[in-house]
Amino acid sequence: MKNRLTLVFVAIAFLIGLVVALVIALMIVRRDAAPRFAATPSVIVQIQSLSELVTVKYVIEKVVFAEAAKTTTLDQLLPGRDDKLTLLAHGVVKAGVDLSRVKPEDVETSATTIRITVPRAALTDQYLDEKATQVLDRQTGLLRAYDQKLEQQARQEALNEIVRAARVNGILREADERAQQQLKTFLKSLGYQEVEVRTQGK
Repeated sequence: MKNRLTLVFVAIAFLIGLVVALVIALMIVRRDAAPRFAATPSVIVQIQSLSELVTVKYVIEKVVFAEAAKTTTLDQLLPGRDDKLTLLAHGVVKAGVDLSRVKPEDVETSATTIRITVPRAALTDQYLDEKATQVLDRQTGLLRAYDQKLEQQARQEALNEIVRAARVNGILREADERAQQQLKTFLKSLGYQEVEVRTQGK
């Protein structure tokens, strides 16, 4: 009788130990396999802290020939009434993505994956480098008054042409691509293994 009771107690103790060991094992497994979630608002704040991501800068030189308009009959008939200049313009055009416009609905996250839609790239700055921009030649006839606005108009025309050249050569496309690359690197540094960056409207 005593031997049977002893066997029963041993069996019960063994079962209890087995259950405890199983529970501990499950807790360890769950802890190791627990997914890691990132709160979307926190991610958005970190992205927006990058603010305006300027990704591309084009430096372009442009030679502009400008001539003041001949507005009177005398200007057109008489010699010596010309007012011309040649301007060497050194322009800078920058483009980037405004990440402050990223909204909660633009970000999707899971344990190891993040998908984000960002605004399209836009020009962020365009200007002439005054240190490198210079008038190469200026000719004003003896019978013609010096036109002070001609150089200013030539500079504006040069800047317009430089911006147009930057667009034609793909500055916005390149800015989109570089912004995606930089964002992927940044988001992977936060621990995401799979990152997809999309551009609005594409």
